[in-house]
Amino acid sequence: MFISPAYAQDAAGGATGLVMQFAPLILIFVVFYFILIRPQQKKMKEHREMLLALKRGDRVVTAGGLVATITKVKEGSDEMEAEIAPNVRVTVVRGTIASVIRPTPANDAAPAKS
Repeated sequence: MFISPAYAQDAAGGATGLVMQFAPLILIFVVFYFILIRPQQKKMKEHREMLLALKRGDRVVTAGGLVATITKVKEGSDEMEAEIAPNVRVTVVRGTIASVIRPTPANDAAPAKS
């Protein structure tokens, strides 16, 4: 008598109504996880593995844009020595390495057509 029919119907649904209120929020979180969070974590893991696999002779690009060749890797330290020009060696921190330059092989397998 004092309760409106709409409120009485909602109160009867109880748990179903609560789940339906939170379903869009849960869906948004799932979409964000698969589109933003998961790929970023994968990229960070690959970069960390790349930094740990650095060795002498690797050509790298630093975060500042310098192209250098690793000349000495100090074990147990984040520092390494890199040569940025002939006889110019600098100490760089492992975390500042942005990428490793891999030499691209020449495509000599295909014979030339004349």
